[in-house]
Formats: sequence, structure tokens, C-alpha cells
Amino acid sequence: MIKVEGLTRKYGSFTAVDDVSFTCQPGRVTGFLGPNGAGKTTTMRVMVGLTPATKGQVTIGGLRYHDIPNPGRHVGVLLDASAQHGGRTGREVLTIGAMTMGLPDSRVDEMLDLVSLTASEAKRRLRHYSLGMKQRLGIAHALLGDPQVLILDEPANGLDPAGIRWMRGLLKSYADRGGTVLLSSHLLHEVEQIADEMILIGRGKIVAQGDRASLLAGAGPAQTLVTSLDNEVLSTALKEAGHVVESAGQGLCVHAPAVEVGRAALSAQVVLTDLRDGGAGLEDLFLQLTADTQRETPPDLAAPTPGGTIA
Repeated sequence: MIKVEGLTRKYGSFTAVDDVSFTCQPGRVTGFLGPNGAGKTTTMRVMVGLTPATKGQVTIGGLRYHDIPNPGRHVGVLLDASAQHGGRTGREVLTIGAMTMGLPDSRVDEMLDLVSLTASEAKRRLRHYSLGMKQRLGIAHALLGDPQVLILDEPANGLDPAGIRWMRGLLKSYADRGGTVLLSSHLLHEVEQIADEMILIGRGKIVAQGDRASLLAGAGPAQTLVTSLDNEVLSTALKEAGHVVESAGQGLCVHAPAVEVGRAALSAQVVLTDLRDGGAGLEDLFLQLTADTQRETPPDLAAPTPGGTIA
């Protein structure tokens, strides 16, 4: 388990992380989400002893990182996949890690096979690796000591769609076996598919946390997008049931949960051809909560004035 308590990190007058507290539980993937510069990486660096905290503390399994004996056997870390000597081969990087942790050489082969790095790729020097290959090697290094906790900063960077799917499956199965995963990213769609819990951070402060359902429950009233073989009849049935109905493309936008739309359609004996959630998604919620941290202002948050400036 990872426990962050009142964590603050200042650089002079600038506060990178401001009184952050959260917990990552075993058997769950926790997504740590925020725009670039929000404080995700700084928080993770404090976790693993690379940056000292100004105030507060982080414990992993009840201990601070530097108090954990042979930490690589308990905590797997990937903060920067390129932070390895470019003149070493992939196999050499893992072999040095195995020697440091007191692991047999066979563990290196197991990890190379797990992340699908071939024998020829393992002999290649890191300066000739693509970013995706570096990420795979970094994940192999993080898993090398068979740790109970994984701390990964933007692990999907550089991976192709097949690689991202592979990574999702790998991390989900790791959590299913009781491991604790903290996964930072600004790619909300990817994290949304794997995370059991999500923590949203902006300007160094936690702005929201919870599972997807609880986060979206506070994003506004339910809306449903629906298309049927007879939208006019369906619209009438929905209005008679007390719901607000608006036209939306070839279908309708109904200010009600999907289950209520389905009931009205059944009562009116109208066949539905499309039914989906039309409320605010995680991305919308994220942009709303971190609006003052964004470089680009989404159209629904501000509109250009005739003079070309942002209102």
C-alpha cells in the first residue's frame, strides 16, 4: 500500500506539490491524472526518495522508501525510460539490476520475454532503442524484483496501440494478483480503461478522486443520446413521462438516465437503434476541474471575443 500524507514540495517561492494526501490500495490500479506540470512526477520522485519533501511524508508498506531493505524487491519504479546509460545494452541494464537485487541471471531472460524484447534487441545499445523499446525495457526493470508495488510515470509514452493494450493487460493482471499500481498519465482515455481509482491533480493540488462512477456522478445531471426507428413517437412518450427532450443530430438528447429512456421506448413499443450516455465524460470533468492549469482553453470554457482575445 502507498500512503501519501500532507505532502508538500516547494522550490523557493514556487509550490510544485501542495498538501497532497491519498492512498493506493493493494489489488487496485490507481490512475494519477493531471496536465503537464501539475505535480505528478514531483510527487512520484518524493515517493522513491529522489526528491525530499518540504513537508509531509510518503510510506510504502508502512516504510519510507529509503528504509526499505533491497527496495527493488518490493517497489518497482519507472519514472523516465530514457534514464539509462545509452552505451549499455538492454540485457546489461537488466543484468546490473538483477545483480544489485541479488537475483539469478534467469530472471533477466524471463523479463525480456515478458516485455517481448527479442534476443537481438536485448543486445542492442540503448542509444539505438526507440522510445517504445525503452518503455518496454523500463517496465521489465520495474518488474525485475517481483515487487508488491509499482510506481509508473507515463508508461504508455512511445508505445503503439498493440503495446498499450499489452501494457493494460499486464498491469491489470498484476493488480488482480494483489499488487498495488500507481500509474501517472495525461492520457485520460488509456487510464480510464484500466484504473480502479483515479486521482486528479492540478497546480499541485488534488482536485478530485474516486472511481469513474463516483467522479462522473458529480459532473452534472444525466443525459442520454438515443436514436430510434420513430423518433417522433419516442419523443412524445418521453415528454409524457416528464423528461426534457431535445433534437441531437439524427436522434434525441434526453435529460434522463438511459434506463428511463429504455422504459419509455418499451412502453411506446419503439425500436431503439442507438442508446448511449450523453453526459459529461471523464475528459470533460478533467478539463473543468483543471481549467486554470490548461495552456489551451477549451471552447466550452471560454469564447473568443470579436477582437480575437479570450473572454
